[in-house]
Amino acid sequence: MSEGILEFPQRPGGVDPELIAGVEALLFAAGSPLAVPVIAQALGEPADEVRVALQVLEQRRRDTGVVLDRVAGGWQLRTAPRFAAAVHHLLGTRPQKLSRSASEVLAIVAWRQPVTKPEIERLRGVDSGGVLKHLVDRGLVRTAGRTEDPGRPLLYRTTALFLEVFGLPDLAALPTLAEREGMVRGLGPTDEDDVPPASEVSPPSGGERAEE
Repeated sequence: MSEGILEFPQRPGGVDPELIAGVEALLFAAGSPLAVPVIAQALGEPADEVRVALQVLEQRRRDTGVVLDRVAGGWQLRTAPRFAAAVHHLLGTRPQKLSRSASEVLAIVAWRQPVTKPEIERLRGVDSGGVLKHLVDRGLVRTAGRTEDPGRPLLYRTTALFLEVFGLPDLAALPTLAEREGMVRGLGPTDEDDVPPASEVSPPSGGERAEE
């Protein structure tokens, strides 16, 4: 056995409990989403067996206070949504919200990415520079190169943190057009159009933001 690599005995016809325990330990220690290959390499186990272990663990945790979700291209242990208010109360924090204008811009970027600031402003009919900067500062949107149009405006895309916030495994899981409005409301838009300072915004509890 190589030093630092765990080896688990195989159980015919089922998943070894020690493999499941090892997967759970890594997810707990990491905080941020872990991809299957990363888990498999850390445990020295085949990726296929790790996938099965993750599915078993997902089932076991379904009705507990800490659930296992597939988000941002990996797997992450997260507080069950029904206990979010209690967690915020315990930690003395409050849910982070986006303004109505920030929600609109984020929705445009999510469904039209990569998209430029002029395109966003053409759709909204108002200047969106400040709002777009706030979303970048918050980590929900990132720059993704430039177009060849006059002035070579920047292109914008959503980030891995965006997927974490919405609990999405990947961009292919974006809600349908009919669900857009509900998704935007899920961010908790405020009644004001003012964007809160970036210093008041923090990543969701349960770990650091995922690598893009």
